[in-house]
Amino acid sequence: MDMDMDSVDKASTPNRHGDLDNATALYLLQRVAAKDEQAFVTIHRAMGRRVFAYALRLLKSHEQAEEVTSDTLYEVWKNPERFNGLSRFSTWVLGIARHRVLDRIRSPSRMIDTASTPIDDSIPADEEAALDRIAACERETGVRNCMDKLSDVHRECLHMVFYEGAPLADVALVQGCPENTVKTRLFHARQKIQNCLRLLLISEGRSRTKVASHA
Repeated sequence: MDMDMDSVDKASTPNRHGDLDNATALYLLQRVAAKDEQAFVTIHRAMGRRVFAYALRLLKSHEQAEEVTSDTLYEVWKNPERFNGLSRFSTWVLGIARHRVLDRIRSPSRMIDTASTPIDDSIPADEEAALDRIAACERETGVRNCMDKLSDVHRECLHMVFYEGAPLADVALVQGCPENTVKTRLFHARQKIQNCLRLLLISEGRSRTKVASHA
C-alpha cells in the first residue's frame, strides 16, 4: 500500500465515532507489525477513548476500564496481523475489548465502583435553585441506575448503538449473535430504560410536590 505516515496523519482523523477506514487501518497495522511506534500512537489516538468508554459502560469502574483499554491496545500492538479487513477496524478492536471485559466480569474478585455522584455541598441559597440542583443530581444518578439495571448484553447493545453509532451488523459481530437478536435486545433494553425513567420522573414530581406542600 503506497502511503506514508504524513499522508496517514492527514487521512486518519477519526470521525465522531472514532473510526479509521480499513485501508488506513491496514496500513497502520503493517507499520505496527514493523514496530513503528508512530503508527501505534495514531491507532491509540483514534481508538483509546472509544475502548475506554465501552469498557466503562459495562464495568462501571474507571480503573478497570483503563486496564481494559491498555490490554486491548497492547493486543493490537502484539498481533496486528489478526485484522483481516472483513469487518470494520473499530469492530475488531471492540471485539478484543469485549473479551477483556468479560474476563473481568467473570472474575470472582471483580470490584465495581458503584458510588453515586454526591450532591454538591455548595447548594444555592435560593430555594427554587436549590431544588433544581438537587433534582438534576438525582436525575443524573437515576439515569445511571437505570442503565445499571440492564443486563450486560443489553447495556452493551445500547452503548454501541446510541453512544457510538455502531450499525446493528457490527453489534451482532461483537456480541456473536444474529442481527435479529441484537434488534430484540435493543427493543427490550429501550423499553426497560423508558419504564425506569418514567418512574424516575414520577418520583421527582412527588418529591417537588411534597417540598412545596411544606413550604
